[in-house]
Amino acid sequence: MNETFFIEAENLTKHFGEVRAVDGVSIRVKPGEIYGLVGSDGAGKTTTMRLIVGALKADSGECSVCGYDVKKHIEDARSQLGYLSQRFSLYEDLTVLENIRFFAEVRGLKPDEWLPRSLEILDFVGLANFKDRRAGQLSGGMKQKLGLASALVTRPRVLLLDEPTTGVDPVTRQDFWQLLIRLVSTPLHLPPNSENLGGVSRRDEGGVAVLISTPYMDEASRCNRIGFMKSGRIIAEGTPWQLRDRLTGRVLELRGSPLNVLRRAAHSDPDVEDVQAFGDRLHIRVREKKADDVLSRLKSRIRSAGGTIEDLRVTSPGLEDVFIALSEASNE
Repeated sequence: MNETFFIEAENLTKHFGEVRAVDGVSIRVKPGEIYGLVGSDGAGKTTTMRLIVGALKADSGECSVCGYDVKKHIEDARSQLGYLSQRFSLYEDLTVLENIRFFAEVRGLKPDEWLPRSLEILDFVGLANFKDRRAGQLSGGMKQKLGLASALVTRPRVLLLDEPTTGVDPVTRQDFWQLLIRLVSTPLHLPPNSENLGGVSRRDEGGVAVLISTPYMDEASRCNRIGFMKSGRIIAEGTPWQLRDRLTGRVLELRGSPLNVLRRAAHSDPDVEDVQAFGDRLHIRVREKKADDVLSRLKSRIRSAGGTIEDLRVTSPGLEDVFIALSEASNE
Protein backbone atom coordinates (compact mmCIF):
# COMPACT_ATOMS: atom_id res chain seq x y z
CA MET A 1 0.00 0.00 0.00
CA ASN A 2 1.39 3.37 -1.04
CA GLU A 3 1.98 5.92 1.72
CA THR A 4 0.22 9.26 1.58
CA PHE A 5 2.30 12.39 2.01
CA PHE A 6 0.72 15.80 2.56
CA ILE A 7 4.05 17.54 1.81
CA GLU A 8 6.31 16.30 -0.97
CA ALA A 9 9.32 18.46 -1.83
CA GLU A 10 11.97 17.09 -4.14
CA ASN A 11 15.39 18.64 -4.74
CA LEU A 12 14.32 22.24 -4.06
CA THR A 13 16.93 24.92 -4.77
CA LYS A 14 16.91 28.68 -4.29
CA HIS A 15 19.70 31.18 -4.93
CA PHE A 16 19.96 34.80 -3.87
CA GLY A 17 22.77 36.06 -6.05
CA GLU A 18 25.78 33.92 -5.22
CA VAL A 19 24.23 32.58 -2.03
CA ARG A 20 22.68 29.10 -2.20
CA ALA A 21 19.98 29.55 0.43
CA VAL A 22 18.38 26.17 -0.33
CA ASP A 23 20.52 23.54 -2.02
CA GLY A 24 18.72 20.37 -3.13
CA VAL A 25 16.32 19.93 -0.20
CA SER A 26 13.89 16.99 -0.26
CA ILE A 27 11.21 16.58 2.43
CA ARG A 28 8.19 14.32 2.82
CA VAL A 29 5.67 14.67 5.64
CA LYS A 30 2.77 12.31 6.31
CA PRO A 31 -0.57 13.15 7.95
CA GLY A 32 -0.31 12.90 11.71
CA GLU A 33 3.44 13.54 11.62
CA ILE A 34 5.58 16.37 13.02
CA TYR A 35 8.72 16.92 10.96
CA GLY A 36 11.31 19.23 12.51
CA LEU A 37 13.77 21.35 10.54
CA VAL A 38 16.70 22.06 12.84
CA GLY A 39 19.66 24.30 12.16
CA SER A 40 21.41 27.52 13.10
CA ASP A 41 20.43 30.94 11.77
CA GLY A 42 21.03 31.14 8.03
CA ALA A 43 20.79 27.37 7.52
CA GLY A 44 17.90 27.75 5.07
CA LYS A 45 14.94 26.71 7.21
CA THR A 46 12.76 29.78 6.60
CA THR A 47 13.53 29.89 2.88
CA THR A 48 12.56 26.22 2.57
CA MET A 49 9.22 26.92 4.21
CA ARG A 50 8.59 29.91 1.96
CA LEU A 51 9.23 27.74 -1.07
CA ILE A 52 6.70 25.18 0.16
CA VAL A 53 4.04 27.80 0.88
CA GLY A 54 4.67 29.44 -2.48
CA ALA A 55 5.85 32.78 -1.10
CA LEU A 56 9.09 32.26 -3.05
CA LYS A 57 9.54 30.57 -6.42
CA ALA A 58 12.09 27.76 -6.47
CA ASP A 59 14.90 27.94 -9.02
CA SER A 60 14.53 24.20 -9.52
CA GLY A 61 12.88 21.18 -7.93
CA GLU A 62 9.29 20.13 -7.35
CA CYS A 63 6.87 20.60 -4.47
CA SER A 64 3.29 19.52 -3.86
CA VAL A 65 0.89 20.03 -0.95
CA CYS A 66 -1.89 17.45 -0.61
CA GLY A 67 -1.34 16.50 -4.22
CA TYR A 68 -1.43 20.05 -5.60
CA ASP A 69 1.67 21.20 -7.49
CA VAL A 70 2.78 24.44 -5.84
CA LYS A 71 4.00 25.87 -9.18
CA LYS A 72 0.91 25.00 -11.24
CA HIS A 73 -1.89 25.15 -8.66
CA ILE A 74 -0.66 27.60 -6.05
CA GLU A 75 -4.10 28.68 -4.77
CA ASP A 76 -5.30 25.10 -4.43
CA ALA A 77 -2.10 24.22 -2.54
CA ARG A 78 -2.45 27.24 -0.26
CA SER A 79 -6.05 26.30 0.52
CA GLN A 80 -4.63 23.25 2.30
CA LEU A 81 -2.06 25.24 4.30
CA GLY A 82 -1.88 27.05 7.60
CA TYR A 83 1.27 29.15 8.12
CA LEU A 84 2.73 30.76 11.22
CA SER A 85 5.77 32.97 10.66
CA GLN A 86 8.62 33.73 13.05
CA ARG A 87 7.29 37.15 14.01
CA PHE A 88 3.80 38.09 15.11
CA SER A 89 2.14 39.37 11.94
CA LEU A 90 -1.48 39.89 12.93
CA TYR A 91 -3.28 43.19 13.55
CA GLU A 92 -2.53 44.50 17.03
CA ASP A 93 -5.39 47.02 17.02
CA LEU A 94 -7.95 44.26 16.38
CA THR A 95 -9.25 41.92 19.05
CA VAL A 96 -8.40 38.24 19.16
CA LEU A 97 -11.71 37.25 17.58
CA GLU A 98 -11.55 40.04 14.98
CA ASN A 99 -8.13 38.83 13.83
CA ILE A 100 -9.41 35.30 13.34
CA ARG A 101 -12.52 36.62 11.59
CA PHE A 102 -10.38 38.62 9.17
CA PHE A 103 -8.33 35.60 8.11
CA ALA A 104 -11.42 33.41 7.93
CA GLU A 105 -13.31 35.80 5.65
CA VAL A 106 -10.25 36.37 3.46
CA ARG A 107 -10.30 32.61 2.87
CA GLY A 108 -14.00 32.72 1.98
CA LEU A 109 -15.62 31.41 5.17
CA LYS A 110 -19.13 32.66 5.94
CA PRO A 111 -20.18 33.82 9.44
CA ASP A 112 -22.07 30.60 10.17
CA GLU A 113 -18.82 28.74 9.37
CA TRP A 114 -16.08 30.88 10.88
CA LEU A 115 -17.75 31.90 14.16
CA PRO A 116 -18.36 28.44 15.67
CA ARG A 117 -15.03 27.28 14.27
CA SER A 118 -13.23 30.28 15.80
CA LEU A 119 -14.76 29.73 19.22
CA GLU A 120 -13.80 26.06 19.05
CA ILE A 121 -10.19 26.90 18.16
CA LEU A 122 -9.89 29.61 20.81
CA ASP A 123 -10.98 27.09 23.40
CA PHE A 124 -8.47 24.59 21.96
CA VAL A 125 -5.53 27.03 22.26
CA GLY A 126 -6.62 28.45 25.62
CA LEU A 127 -7.67 31.92 24.47
CA ALA A 128 -11.45 31.64 24.82
CA ASN A 129 -11.45 34.06 27.79
CA PHE A 130 -9.44 36.63 25.82
CA LYS A 131 -11.46 36.78 22.59
CA ASP A 132 -12.31 40.47 23.12
CA ARG A 133 -8.79 41.58 24.10
CA ARG A 134 -6.77 43.55 21.55
CA ALA A 135 -3.93 41.51 20.07
CA GLY A 136 -1.42 44.22 20.98
CA GLN A 137 -2.20 43.67 24.66
CA LEU A 138 -1.37 39.95 24.60
CA SER A 139 1.83 38.44 25.96
CA GLY A 140 4.34 36.96 23.53
CA GLY A 141 3.16 33.42 24.15
CA MET A 142 -0.50 34.39 23.76
CA LYS A 143 0.29 36.11 20.47
CA GLN A 144 1.79 32.90 19.15
CA LYS A 145 -1.31 31.00 20.23
CA LEU A 146 -3.42 33.57 18.38
CA GLY A 147 -1.24 33.06 15.32
CA LEU A 148 -1.81 29.32 15.58
CA ALA A 149 -5.56 29.83 15.98
CA SER A 150 -5.67 32.04 12.87
CA ALA A 151 -3.73 29.43 10.92
CA LEU A 152 -6.18 26.70 12.00
CA VAL A 153 -9.46 28.51 11.29
CA THR A 154 -9.78 27.04 7.76
CA ARG A 155 -9.03 23.51 9.01
CA PRO A 156 -5.76 23.13 7.08
CA ARG A 157 -4.31 19.73 6.31
CA VAL A 158 -0.76 21.08 6.45
CA LEU A 159 0.69 23.40 9.09
CA LEU A 160 3.97 25.24 8.55
CA LEU A 161 5.42 26.73 11.74
CA ASP A 162 8.58 28.83 11.46
CA GLU A 163 10.28 28.91 14.89
CA PRO A 164 6.93 29.57 16.61
CA THR A 165 8.28 29.51 20.18
CA THR A 166 11.37 31.69 19.80
CA GLY A 167 11.49 34.27 22.57
CA VAL A 168 8.72 32.81 24.73
CA ASP A 169 9.13 31.34 28.20
CA PRO A 170 9.64 27.59 28.83
CA VAL A 171 6.13 27.07 30.24
CA THR A 172 4.54 28.63 27.15
CA ARG A 173 6.75 26.50 24.91
CA GLN A 174 5.54 23.42 26.77
CA ASP A 175 1.91 24.49 26.35
CA PHE A 176 2.42 25.18 22.65
CA TRP A 177 3.86 21.73 22.05
CA GLN A 178 1.03 20.07 23.92
CA LEU A 179 -1.32 21.80 21.49
CA LEU A 180 0.68 20.51 18.51
CA ILE A 181 0.71 16.95 19.79
CA ARG A 182 -3.06 17.05 20.29
CA LEU A 183 -3.49 18.58 16.85
CA VAL A 184 -1.62 15.90 14.89
CA SER A 185 -3.35 13.09 16.75
CA THR A 186 -6.85 14.43 16.00
CA PRO A 187 -8.56 13.21 12.80
CA LEU A 188 -9.40 15.94 10.31
CA HIS A 189 -12.97 17.20 10.07
CA LEU A 190 -13.42 18.06 6.41
CA PRO A 191 -16.47 19.69 4.83
CA PRO A 192 -19.07 17.12 3.71
CA ASN A 193 -18.44 17.72 -0.01
CA SER A 194 -14.68 17.20 0.16
CA GLU A 195 -14.56 13.53 -0.79
CA ASN A 196 -11.37 14.04 -2.76
CA LEU A 197 -9.17 17.11 -2.49
CA GLY A 198 -5.89 17.27 -4.32
CA GLY A 199 -5.81 13.53 -4.84
CA VAL A 200 -6.08 12.82 -1.09
CA SER A 201 -9.36 11.12 -0.23
CA ARG A 202 -11.29 11.21 3.04
CA ARG A 203 -10.14 7.72 3.91
CA ASP A 204 -6.60 9.15 4.23
CA GLU A 205 -7.64 11.39 7.14
CA GLY A 206 -5.36 10.96 10.10
CA GLY A 207 -4.47 14.33 11.50
CA VAL A 208 -2.57 17.36 10.29
CA ALA A 209 0.91 17.19 8.77
CA VAL A 210 3.21 19.64 10.60
CA LEU A 211 6.50 21.04 9.35
CA ILE A 212 8.16 23.06 12.10
CA SER A 213 11.53 24.78 12.31
CA THR A 214 13.15 25.18 15.71
CA PRO A 215 16.51 26.11 17.22
CA TYR A 216 15.69 24.16 20.40
CA MET A 217 16.91 20.58 20.65
CA ASP A 218 14.37 19.67 23.34
CA GLU A 219 11.66 20.60 20.84
CA ALA A 220 13.37 18.67 18.07
CA SER A 221 13.28 15.56 20.25
CA ARG A 222 9.47 15.74 20.25
CA CYS A 223 9.26 15.52 16.46
CA ASN A 224 8.55 12.24 14.70
CA ARG A 225 11.39 12.93 12.30
CA ILE A 226 14.12 15.56 12.09
CA GLY A 227 16.08 17.08 9.25
CA PHE A 228 19.31 18.79 10.30
CA MET A 229 20.04 21.72 7.97
CA LYS A 230 23.29 23.50 7.26
CA SER A 231 24.24 25.83 4.41
CA GLY A 232 20.96 25.18 2.64
CA ARG A 233 21.24 21.38 2.72
CA ILE A 234 19.75 18.65 4.88
CA ILE A 235 22.87 16.94 6.20
CA ALA A 236 21.05 14.20 8.13
CA GLU A 237 17.50 12.97 8.55
CA GLY A 238 15.79 10.44 10.78
CA THR A 239 13.89 9.91 13.99
CA PRO A 240 15.43 11.39 17.15
CA TRP A 241 16.40 7.86 18.22
CA GLN A 242 18.06 7.07 14.87
CA LEU A 243 20.08 10.28 14.96
CA ARG A 244 21.23 9.85 18.55
CA ASP A 245 22.21 6.26 17.79
CA ARG A 246 24.97 7.59 15.52
CA LEU A 247 26.96 8.55 18.62
CA THR A 248 26.04 5.69 20.94
CA GLY A 249 29.09 4.80 23.05
CA ARG A 250 31.05 7.84 21.89
CA VAL A 251 30.01 10.54 24.38
CA LEU A 252 31.48 10.83 27.88
CA GLU A 253 30.06 13.00 30.61
CA LEU A 254 32.54 14.62 32.99
CA ARG A 255 31.79 16.52 36.20
CA GLY A 256 34.42 17.96 38.45
CA SER A 257 36.54 21.07 39.01
CA PRO A 258 38.01 23.36 37.97
CA LEU A 259 36.22 23.22 34.63
CA ASN A 260 39.03 24.81 32.60
CA VAL A 261 41.48 22.15 33.83
CA LEU A 262 39.07 19.37 32.89
CA ARG A 263 38.54 20.89 29.45
CA ARG A 264 42.28 21.19 28.73
CA ALA A 265 42.91 17.63 29.86
CA ALA A 266 40.15 16.30 27.64
CA HIS A 267 41.31 18.30 24.61
CA SER A 268 44.84 16.95 25.00
CA ASP A 269 43.76 13.34 24.45
CA PRO A 270 44.39 12.22 20.84
CA ASP A 271 41.14 10.22 20.71
CA VAL A 272 38.93 13.13 21.77
CA GLU A 273 37.15 14.83 18.86
CA ASP A 274 35.25 17.58 20.69
CA VAL A 275 34.52 18.97 24.16
CA GLN A 276 31.38 20.98 24.93
CA ALA A 277 30.15 22.49 28.19
CA PHE A 278 26.59 21.65 29.27
CA GLY A 279 25.98 23.65 32.43
CA ASP A 280 28.31 22.33 35.16
CA ARG A 281 29.52 19.33 33.13
CA LEU A 282 31.38 18.52 29.96
CA HIS A 283 30.34 16.28 27.08
CA ILE A 284 33.38 14.71 25.46
CA ARG A 285 32.98 13.12 22.05
CA VAL A 286 35.55 10.41 21.34
CA ARG A 287 36.52 8.36 18.31
CA GLU A 288 34.59 5.19 17.65
CA LYS A 289 35.47 2.31 20.03
CA LYS A 290 37.86 4.52 22.00
CA ALA A 291 35.67 5.35 25.00
CA ASP A 292 37.35 2.89 27.39
CA ASP A 293 40.82 4.07 26.42
CA VAL A 294 39.92 7.72 26.92
CA LEU A 295 38.22 7.00 30.24
CA SER A 296 41.34 5.39 31.69
CA ARG A 297 43.70 8.08 30.38
CA LEU A 298 41.55 11.04 31.40
CA LYS A 299 41.50 10.07 35.06
CA SER A 300 45.27 10.23 35.34
CA ARG A 301 45.58 13.33 33.13
CA ILE A 302 43.10 15.29 35.23
CA ARG A 303 44.70 14.28 38.54
CA SER A 304 48.15 15.15 37.22
CA ALA A 305 46.86 18.59 36.21
CA GLY A 306 45.45 19.22 39.71
CA GLY A 307 41.79 18.67 38.87
CA THR A 308 39.21 16.59 40.70
CA ILE A 309 36.63 14.24 39.21
CA GLU A 310 33.12 13.90 40.62
CA ASP A 311 31.79 11.72 37.80
CA LEU A 312 33.21 10.38 34.53
CA ARG A 313 31.20 7.90 32.48
CA VAL A 314 29.80 7.03 29.09
CA THR A 315 26.44 8.79 28.64
CA SER A 316 23.60 8.77 26.15
CA PRO A 317 24.22 11.34 23.41
CA GLY A 318 21.83 14.25 23.08
CA LEU A 319 20.69 15.84 19.86
CA GLU A 320 23.04 18.74 20.61
CA ASP A 321 25.96 16.30 20.48
CA VAL A 322 24.68 14.89 17.20
CA PHE A 323 24.18 18.28 15.58
CA ILE A 324 27.65 19.48 16.55
CA ALA A 325 29.22 16.29 15.19
CA LEU A 326 27.25 16.52 11.94
CA SER A 327 28.14 20.18 11.49
CA GLU A 328 31.83 19.47 11.91
CA ALA A 329 31.67 16.53 9.51
CA SER A 330 29.95 18.66 6.84
CA ASN A 331 32.86 21.14 7.01
CA GLU A 332 35.44 18.50 6.15
